[in-house]
Parts: sequence; structure tokens; C-alpha cells
Amino acid sequence: MDEPEPDGRRRSVSGGPLDGKPFAVSGYEVWQAWQQVRENKGAPGVDGQSIVAFEERLEDNLYKVWNRMSAGSYFPPPVKAVEIPKAGGGTRTLGVPTEAANCPVAQGS
Repeated sequence: MDEPEPDGRRRSVSGGPLDGKPFAVSGYEVWQAWQQVRENKGAPGVDGQSIVAFEERLEDNLYKVWNRMSAGSYFPPPVKAVEIPKAGGGTRTLGVPTEAANCPVAQGS
């Protein structure tokens, strides 16, 4: 994987540029995205997995997200539909993603 230098340039680590993956997604970027997800303290998605449960296997979970994104095989899981009341009456549907799906969203992918 590659990691950003303080000046924004990238350096290669772990055996070469991006470990031979076709998409430029570094482990550091996935880690930063996870930090944003954790700070937001969101609710569990359709898989029912909380932030605490995701953190129990954090390294494995983040590796899976990075590996799938950098290989181009990442497809986000379905979202949980939650009805939110509107100020003027009625409701609207809000889609709540899973914790693993939030990392790429936070990263801006």
C-alpha cells in the first residue's frame, strides 16, 4: 500500500506501489475514513453490526474494505430503511448503511 507524506506526496510501502492493485486506495485512507465513521457514532445498518462490534475485528474488517475497494470488487451492501418524521407532517425514508459501507462513503468514494 502507499501512504501520504506530510507534503501530500505518496510513498510506496509493503512491496511496491499499491501492492499491485488496480485502484489507488491506500490503507491509510481507509483508516482515516473509519475515524470519521467512528466519530459520527452512527446506528447499525441492515446487518445489525454496531461500531463496537465492528471494532472487535477492526483490522480484519478494514482490510476487507481496503482489499475490495483497491481491487475494484467492492459493492456496498443494502441499506436499512428508516422512516424519519418531516417538520410539515408525514415521513421520509432515510437509508442507513452498514459500518463497513460507511468507510468508503467517508473517504469520498
